[in-house]
Amino acid sequence: MNDRTRLKKAPLGWRISAYAIMLLFTVITVFPLVWLGYSSLKPNAEIVLHPLALPQAPSFDNYVRAWTMGKLGVSLGNSLIYTGVATVATLFLALGAAFGLAKFAFKSVKFFTWAFTIGLMLTVHAVIIPLFLVEVKAGLINTRLGVILPYIAFDLPMSVLIALSFVKGIPDAIIESAEIDGAKYRQIFWSLIVPLSTPVAATMAILSFLRHWNEFMFVFIFTTKSALKSLPVAITQFAGRQNIEYGLQYASLVIGILPMIIFYVLFHAQLVKGFGEGALKE
Repeated sequence: MNDRTRLKKAPLGWRISAYAIMLLFTVITVFPLVWLGYSSLKPNAEIVLHPLALPQAPSFDNYVRAWTMGKLGVSLGNSLIYTGVATVATLFLALGAAFGLAKFAFKSVKFFTWAFTIGLMLTVHAVIIPLFLVEVKAGLINTRLGVILPYIAFDLPMSVLIALSFVKGIPDAIIESAEIDGAKYRQIFWSLIVPLSTPVAATMAILSFLRHWNEFMFVFIFTTKSALKSLPVAITQFAGRQNIEYGLQYASLVIGILPMIIFYVLFHAQLVKGFGEGALKE
């Protein structure tokens, strides 16, 4: 019996309460996005005087000004580079680490597994100062590599543990058969592990994309050149101490949110399938 069938057979009062809670949650979740969307079509003065009202004369002027004044095209390109490279690198490194930890019997397996687990407890704020000093000495400040490497490092623990639970479920007989046929471990990884891990790989890629796209701290601290700023950092330029350009800020926020919404709409089915068949597989 699935959840929908259970809900239909539940008492009427319980069903009304459940639907009311879900409707309230939907409104609370969706309304800020709707408000942000129509507010971005209003001039700054109208936003200040009538913050909740619909725009009297909708205009895309805020988008044009934000795109040109804030150089959001450059920032959007940087975000795509940072997110794309870090996501792909994290995906294959995590699958490789999971393959080694799950299918190779060596003494340090538990140590490395616990090391990745402990990595989940590390926060950006706890290591940002020593990490900054390391990047200064390594000459990585104001470089894209100086942003991408921390992205990968902080995303690996979660991705490795997700992949590990899936790779453990791959029968050893498949790998042993490939070894008997003369396949090397590199060939086994690319020909067997990667194709079989497609469901969990989709989950890892989506979660990594969303985390990297929204990241702010690393780009803000490790880069000072506007040509290297990501979209989340570029949006902050419209909020100064003396004056806040609400219209420009809202328009830039919509530009930053749209790729995430489109990405989730296109791949949400893979995310659900990955959690159902991969990430929770034991």
